[in-house]
Amino acid sequence: MRAWSVAAPGLVEGEPLRLVRRPVPVPGDDELLVRVRACGVCRTDLHVTEGDLPTRRAGVTPGHEVVGEVAGAGAAVVDFTVGDRVGVAWLRRTDGSCAYCRRGAENLCPRSEYTGWDADGGYAEYTTVPAAFAYRLPDAVEDVALAPLLCAGIIGYRALRRAALPPGGRLGLYGFGGSAHLCAQVALAQGATVHVLTRGAPSRRLALDLGAASARDAYDAPPEPLDSAVLFAPVGDLVPVALRALDRGGVLSVAGIHLSDVPALRYETDLFYEKELRSVTSNTRADGREFLDLAARHGVRATTHPYPLSRAPQALRDLKAGRFDGAAVLVNDFT
Repeated sequence: MRAWSVAAPGLVEGEPLRLVRRPVPVPGDDELLVRVRACGVCRTDLHVTEGDLPTRRAGVTPGHEVVGEVAGAGAAVVDFTVGDRVGVAWLRRTDGSCAYCRRGAENLCPRSEYTGWDADGGYAEYTTVPAAFAYRLPDAVEDVALAPLLCAGIIGYRALRRAALPPGGRLGLYGFGGSAHLCAQVALAQGATVHVLTRGAPSRRLALDLGAASARDAYDAPPEPLDSAVLFAPVGDLVPVALRALDRGGVLSVAGIHLSDVPALRYETDLFYEKELRSVTSNTRADGREFLDLAARHGVRATTHPYPLSRAPQALRDLKAGRFDGAAVLVNDFT
């Protein structure tokens, strides 16, 4: 099969990704072999490719928003058959026995593994996934529309939960890419007022088209104090900006796996009045199932920009440069 490999992490303006030929992977006893039909392009793929995240698997194939079909299964798999449509997401495996897993916080498992970081992902013709971590997908939604839901959507949903938005509350979203524009749709469907703070006129237009009450530059103040905010942009400088925009008792959650350094915070202006700053670490499978159910009920849809899988490096370069709103999705043109 053909697959993209991070030959040497580096700036995507160079050539850190190389197209290679590899044997089709053999699934383990508890795994599925999945023929990739589409794979979303996530900012985490950019962090893996450029080396912002430390290398865990040399020459790894990125990609963890995979829509595909089961092409084979290990001997222990009993609940999937060849031809089933499945989704492969970021969280690949946990130990299931640690204190965090036992209390329902498998996203904090110290031995957790991740698709496209610890194991080869979806920038390829085939990938594998433990059957217990695969998602069954609805037949009514096309591949390209579903792919971004499997990470951007799920992580955005967990970040929204971590932000503790009260019913009918005022939510600020800092950055408005693949994850934020899905989070906004969920919040709006639940009755929130959404204010978007982001660079780029196309993203601000998309925000308004989706129903946001306002859309301003990331460093501007929103038109009213916020009950909750989510920082999607991986820009630490925005942390104090977002904290200052919160009303008393407000909560800021930081959604990204990577964030540039946060400047010094001033207690009186940034944190006083019981404001809270929370991080977000991956997601649980329960988060994924809840979000996919919400997305189906409320018609949450990604604004997508398809690229052939053969042009994956260009999709990453365009993501980094902010050349599109919404989410890019690679469509398998190899098979």
